[in-house]
Amino acid sequence: MDIALMIESILPILGGARLTILLVTLSLAMGFVLAIITALIRRSRLTWLSRLVRIYVFVIRGTPLLVQLFLIYYGLGQFVWIRESFLWPVLQKPFWCAIIALTINTTAYGSEIIRGGLEAVSWGEIEAAKSIGMSGFLQFRRIIFPIAIRQALPAYGNEVILMVKATSLASTITIMEMTGVANVIMAENYRPLEAFIVAGSIYLLINFIMTRIIQIIEWRLSGHLRPPKLIPVGTH
Repeated sequence: MDIALMIESILPILGGARLTILLVTLSLAMGFVLAIITALIRRSRLTWLSRLVRIYVFVIRGTPLLVQLFLIYYGLGQFVWIRESFLWPVLQKPFWCAIIALTINTTAYGSEIIRGGLEAVSWGEIEAAKSIGMSGFLQFRRIIFPIAIRQALPAYGNEVILMVKATSLASTITIMEMTGVANVIMAENYRPLEAFIVAGSIYLLINFIMTRIIQIIEWRLSGHLRPPKLIPVGTH
């Protein structure tokens, strides 16, 4: 094993890590908002819209992310009306195609996680909110949504980790994130082991940080489960 090559590979792959983090941050931010909207539509009384969303979730969850990425990056350019539309300046760029594919994918998975959290809110808590005169929006903002997010957070944390790893597929459409940089190092030196050990270690570090952030958020949202602070006798 070439230790010197591994050390030399750290900085270039860390340069790709900035692009990896950007892909994750943008896709998760947009996907989280869209996942909430999608989950609410699934639970709404708009039957036809709920069915369309259900089909969307089924299709996205049932097909590989790599196929979705290729369809967006390679497939949409086959249509003349897309190439002549205002969307083409965005769709012709690999970065935005990757963002769109990752966002669409995490929206489908995240919506099911959030929908499960919404369904976990007990009817008694909703009735209690109604009994003190809360409006529907106020119930959702103060009671339903915080409880649902707290219930869904562990599962959504897994989705975050999966999204970090899924960004490696962006290298297949010429994006030089960590896996893309590792591929270049491998091609130049014929040393796949060294390049991908470094890349895998940085992925592991990013996921370690992400899991700790999720644990902190979960801890902050679960104040009612923490033991009360003991007040020393004799203090006021």
